[in-house]
Amino acid sequence: MSSCYRRLPAPSISPSSDLRIQFSRLQPVSVRSALCDGVPRTLRAEVSSRFSEPVVARFPYGGGWSFLRVRSPPAKGIGAIGEVVGESEVDRRRRKAAEVVAAAVVTVVLGTGNRVLYKLALVPLKEYPFFLAQFATFGYLIVYFSILYTRYQAGIVTDEMLSLPKTRFLAVGFLEALAAASGMAAGAVLSGASIPILSQTFLVWQLIFSVIFLKRRFRLNQLLGCFLVTIGVVITVASGSGASLKNAGIFWSLLMILSFLFQAADTILKEIIFLDAAKKLKGGSLDLFVVNSFGSAFQAIFICLLMPFMSKLWGIPFHQLPSYIRDGTACFLNIGSLSGCQGAPLLPILFVIVNMAFNISLLHLLKISSAVVSCLASTFSVPLSIYFFTLPLPYIGVTSSLPAGFVAGAIVLVSGLLLYCWHPPLTNTTHDEVS
Repeated sequence: MSSCYRRLPAPSISPSSDLRIQFSRLQPVSVRSALCDGVPRTLRAEVSSRFSEPVVARFPYGGGWSFLRVRSPPAKGIGAIGEVVGESEVDRRRRKAAEVVAAAVVTVVLGTGNRVLYKLALVPLKEYPFFLAQFATFGYLIVYFSILYTRYQAGIVTDEMLSLPKTRFLAVGFLEALAAASGMAAGAVLSGASIPILSQTFLVWQLIFSVIFLKRRFRLNQLLGCFLVTIGVVITVASGSGASLKNAGIFWSLLMILSFLFQAADTILKEIIFLDAAKKLKGGSLDLFVVNSFGSAFQAIFICLLMPFMSKLWGIPFHQLPSYIRDGTACFLNIGSLSGCQGAPLLPILFVIVNMAFNISLLHLLKISSAVVSCLASTFSVPLSIYFFTLPLPYIGVTSSLPAGFVAGAIVLVSGLLLYCWHPPLTNTTHDEVS
C-alpha cells in the first residue's frame, strides 16, 4: 500500500544547548489516507495528543539538517481506539439481537398457547363470544392501569409520558374494539385449525400499511414471501373437507380476515406512537403500559358503543342484551341450569391470562423491533398451533386428520414466511477497496 502521509514544512529547531524539538504532524492527503487507521478523520483529531501518527523532527547537523522519523507508541494509537469503538458497536448490536430473539421466542410460545386457548375458551362460551370479549376487555383495563399506577409510583412512567396527546390512543381503542368483536364472532363458528391459517392475512396487511404509513421498502424475497402467504390462505379456503373454511361459510372467513386487518392497522399505529414519542421525549422510550392502558380504556368505551351493531350482527335484539350478559355470566361461572358450559370458568380465565401476557410480549417486541417483526414472530406459532389442534385436546372432541389441501396450504404459507425472513448475503467492502 502506498504511503498515507505527506511531509509538511516544520519550523527550525534551535541548537542542542536549548534543545526544543518541534514535531510536524503528517496529514492524510486522500480518501484512502483518511481510512488508513480504520476510523473517521474526526476521531483522529480528537486523539492527536496520543502521537498516533508518525511525526518528523528536524535537527541541525554539520551545517545542514538531519531528519528523524519518529513513531508513536502502538498501544495508544488510533488503531487501538478504533478497535475499541468497533468492538463496542458489535457488542451493542449483539445485545440488541439477543434481546429481540429472546422476545420473539417468548412471543412464539405465548402465541401458540393463545391460539389454542382461544378456541378452547369458546367451547363453553360458544353462545356468548361477546361476553368473553367484554370480560377480557374490562379485565385488561383493570390489570393494565394497576400496573401503570405501580410503575408511575416507581418513577418508571413520567408525567411527560402521561401528557402525550390521547387522539392516537383513541384510534387504537377503536381498532382493537372492532378487531375483538369481529374476531370473537367469527372464531365461534370457524374450525380451530382454520383460525391460525386465516390469521396470516395479518402479515399481508402489515406489509401494505408499512409501505403506506411508514414509507418502508421491502426486498423482493419479502414481497414473494408475502405472496406465498396469500396463496397458502387461498389453498386452505379452497380445500374441501369437514375442517375446511368452505363449510363454515365465506362470510365468517371474510369477517375473520377483516378482524386481522383491524389488528394490523392497530399495530402500525402503535409503532407510529412509539416512534413519535421517542422524538417528543428527546430520545426517551415510551413505557408500553401507557399505550396498553389508554388503548384498553378507549377500547372498553367503543365496545359499549358498538353493542347495538354487534347484537344485530349476532342476531341478538338490543333489548335482550341484559339477559344475554346475565346468561353469559352464569355460563362463565358454570352455575344455574344452562347446559354446554363445561370447562368454565377455567378455560376462559386461562385464555384471558395467556392472551394478556401475549399482548404484552407482542407490544414489547414491536417496541424494540418493528410491527412486521412482531407479526412474523407471532406467525411462527402457526405450525405449532396447527399441530396442537390435531391432538386430542380436552373439550374439543374427536380430532380428525387434516385434509390434503389444508396441509398443502399450510406448507405454502410457512414457506412464504421462511422466504420473507431470509436475508441475502451482503458484499463487504474493505478499506483497501476504497479509492
